Amino acid sequence: MSSKLFTTRQGTVLLGVIAAVIAAIALLVYLNHYRNSVNKPPVDVLVAQKVIQAGTPGDVIRTTAGFYKVESVPQKQVESKAVVNPATLAGLVATTDISGGQQLTLADFGPAGASVATQLNQNQRAVVVPLGSPQEVGGQIGPGSHVDVWVVLTAQGANGVSRPTVRLLYQDMYVLGVSGGNVTFRATPTQAGTMIFASTNSSIWLTLRPTIGTTPKPPVINPNVLVGH
Repeated sequence: MSSKLFTTRQGTVLLGVIAAVIAAIALLVYLNHYRNSVNKPPVDVLVAQKVIQAGTPGDVIRTTAGFYKVESVPQKQVESKAVVNPATLAGLVATTDISGGQQLTLADFGPAGASVATQLNQNQRAVVVPLGSPQEVGGQIGPGSHVDVWVVLTAQGANGVSRPTVRLLYQDMYVLGVSGGNVTFRATPTQAGTMIFASTNSSIWLTLRPTIGTTPKPPVINPNVLVGH
């Protein structure tokens, strides 16, 4: 009987209707899937601005300008485990070279060691400056703080008279650690040498910067001012 159904005119029409219904259902499913994919908002992900070498600390990447930028990427193009928040990189280190334009993913990072050296790139140094509690903003400064460095020294004026002077030495210095009144800064070699000289020949005070982003300004003085050049 079923074979006769498919050979009759009515059977042919019925098969056509069934095929049309199946096609319509498939079209609706496709359109619904397409609509959902189109309506999904893009995702902001971190993208490398330059080559990030293996061994580069995540703390350096997230706190130093020029390592990454934020890009809005369609969801279907977002890499697995893509980094969407710079804070995610804290305490991690790049385990492989990351090319410029590549999305940062957790697969490219692993746990960093406890050494301060893992938080420095090839052009940075760690320098320790001994400070008292007032100079440390009453103990409010800790690892990860951003501070401005001021120096109090005796300078000779144009009239030849020496007088106390307060000057801003550096802005937006990153604190690697604090222990027993010793503050460890991340600095360039020049900054490190200048701060050693300043701590020996003048008094250093720190001011704590806000946690929200601020626009750094050029230092008021350069290292040569302290040594009289």
